[in-house]
Amino acid sequence: MNPLFDPGYRPEDLEVQVSELLVATADESDELIDRSISDVLRLLRDRMKMDVVFVSQFAEGQRVIRYVDTDPGNPLLSVGDADPLEVSWCQRVVDGRLPEFIPDARRLPASAALLKDVPFSIGTHISTPIVLASGEVYGTLCTFSQAPQGDPDPNDLKVLRYTAKLAAGKIEGRRARERQGAGVPELSLVPLERKRSL
Repeated sequence: MNPLFDPGYRPEDLEVQVSELLVATADESDELIDRSISDVLRLLRDRMKMDVVFVSQFAEGQRVIRYVDTDPGNPLLSVGDADPLEVSWCQRVVDGRLPEFIPDARRLPASAALLKDVPFSIGTHISTPIVLASGEVYGTLCTFSQAPQGDPDPNDLKVLRYTAKLAAGKIEGRRARERQGAGVPELSLVPLERKRSL
């Protein structure tokens, strides 16, 4: 059995495993970053017994799904899915209209009112902002189950917050490499032709 998916874990064990998957050198390739984030999402979904876990990005007024792990037999979200930011649960968590930890979305008035506008059911919902060092909110790290969990663990929010912090580091590293790759445009100094004196 893969030790990362051993069912006899404590929340701090999960944080260690997330950190082992996400903490790496700055010169890591984008492919390895993508794979490590995907592995972490799968680990979180498995350990938290959720139906979906995803990373969203806030871009041009949209909430865009950048990474997702979901039950292959019931894919509720896909990479690239987007919807208006203002109507998303993610934005509501970031601006405080929804709490980060919702044990049962049907029982909380603020989330119960939103359920009619979602194309699938949401039971337990946990979400936290991904904040970059500059203070920019990149997006969110979210997870939810379609039915409320019998005994949702508040420690899961702590693990998501920790994971979001590590993910922010990965995102910043990728952006730094993209800036370096773009480089500075080459300047070419061509002497101006002098007019001949008559």
